[in-house]
Amino acid sequence: METRQASKRPVDIDYDVEDEDQYYVTPRPHTSARRYNLPPKRDTLDDPVTQTGEVIQRRRSAVAPVTGSGVTSKAISPTITKSTRRIRRLPLLAVIVGMVVMALLAVTFSALGSWWQLHQDDSTYGRPRTYQTDAVVGHNDSDANPSHFIFINLNRHVVIIELPGGDTTHARIYNGPTLFGNGQDLTPVTGEFRDVNGDGKLDMIVHIQDQRLVYINDGTQFRPLQPGEQVNM
Repeated sequence: METRQASKRPVDIDYDVEDEDQYYVTPRPHTSARRYNLPPKRDTLDDPVTQTGEVIQRRRSAVAPVTGSGVTSKAISPTITKSTRRIRRLPLLAVIVGMVVMALLAVTFSALGSWWQLHQDDSTYGRPRTYQTDAVVGHNDSDANPSHFIFINLNRHVVIIELPGGDTTHARIYNGPTLFGNGQDLTPVTGEFRDVNGDGKLDMIVHIQDQRLVYINDGTQFRPLQPGEQVNM
């Protein structure tokens, strides 16, 4: 009899309340707004079927090619890189071409200027370069019969010929300097007459490019300027 009562004794069972979510009450915020569970949005751009049932095929250029291993191919990248490099090279190429054109123009204009100057000298002084003038210097001459002077660049040698009073039988020749340098055989030699020492007689001044040579008139002929002599140019 005692054994039977022991079998009816209630058995205590431990429940882990922490594992049951139904025993916890989550308080809701006091708000009058209603919440609706909206269905997830679909990206209609990725949907190949339109409302009318027509299938839209995607452009192949818009989709990156995929290799067999699932990695997106970068075959388009080299084309973009080459075009970018070409665009960057264009300004540098234009600058180089512009510099070459400017150099060619400078050389052309320089050569053209030299040719024009040579043409003018040929027309004025001839070959060999010759310059002639008349002046009354007091060597058996007069206003009616002035002396005639010829300035010549004869193969780089400066030669002055004087015809006193125009008389060729009493011609005098003055040897000037020798010119050195490329093209000096075509340098014009000219002359003028002025009183540079104040003695009342016209002296002879020879012009060779930027140089001036003075010959003093001694009354019968011309002589080179001596060291120490003062002249007023």
